[in-house]
Amino acid sequence: MDPIIDAHHHIWALSRVPWLSGLPVPRIFGEYGALRRDYGAAEFTESARRRGVVGSVYIQINVAPGDEVAEVEWVKAQAVQAFPMAIVGYADLAGPEVADVLDRQMRAGPVVGIRQQLHWHETPLYRFAPRPDIMDDAAWRAGLAEVTRRGLAFDLQVFPGQMAHALRLVRDFPETRFILEHAGMLEDRSPEGWAQWRAGMRALAGHPNIVTKLSGLGTFERACTVELWKPVVSETLEIFGPGRCLFGSNYPIEMLWTSYDQLLDVMLECLDGLSAAERRSVLHDTAKATYRL
Repeated sequence: MDPIIDAHHHIWALSRVPWLSGLPVPRIFGEYGALRRDYGAAEFTESARRRGVVGSVYIQINVAPGDEVAEVEWVKAQAVQAFPMAIVGYADLAGPEVADVLDRQMRAGPVVGIRQQLHWHETPLYRFAPRPDIMDDAAWRAGLAEVTRRGLAFDLQVFPGQMAHALRLVRDFPETRFILEHAGMLEDRSPEGWAQWRAGMRALAGHPNIVTKLSGLGTFERACTVELWKPVVSETLEIFGPGRCLFGSNYPIEMLWTSYDQLLDVMLECLDGLSAAERRSVLHDTAKATYRL
């Protein structure tokens, strides 16, 4: 059995997540009624350990403003048998107190990285950032420098239409370890959409300080199948190489259209054809090295 590090999962208590409490609001992944409940580390650990998962990295879930440190404290307190083994927290990198927030987070728990979701899309439903180029701002970049100074990684979440901005960022911060989320978030599967995604991925892969995460591949189609996922996985592996790709389940978001078992089965089938060493890189070694676990 392959040893696996699940480098992208979430846990939550309903009351702590603004977008899960109160009345439903539109989300990028569609109707989410099935997720409107507590989902803790114990439930995730039960699903993961029986499939050979030996460790996991928790990714922030957009708690209420001002709760960035409390999120880290809560996740650490919820850990079950070292699940999660590390935390990627949230910080507003353009905020005036970003250095203090990062220091407090690092004291609060095993923080190995930061994610501030930068994805912006012409379709309002898919937007998170207020505009596509926030990563070009001097104040925001000063915050990223604080992340880098502390030896933390940065999870970079952008759409293909933002990859030119992302490319400048990766080029201008060669000492920063970037993890491109969700294999570049291919949303437009038209020939033009594939071409834009492919060109952006190749440009980013030209820089050694970025890896990419094979995660969130069911978001826009709300499905988990080899037919849907394998073209993205295969091209991503060809562009970045197995040594610069890592697996993440994006669970329990993916629970809306699949099970943890099916998700792993589909991913493993998508990795057919790789050597044992290459599979180990994708499923374990790249995550361990990138997040310094």
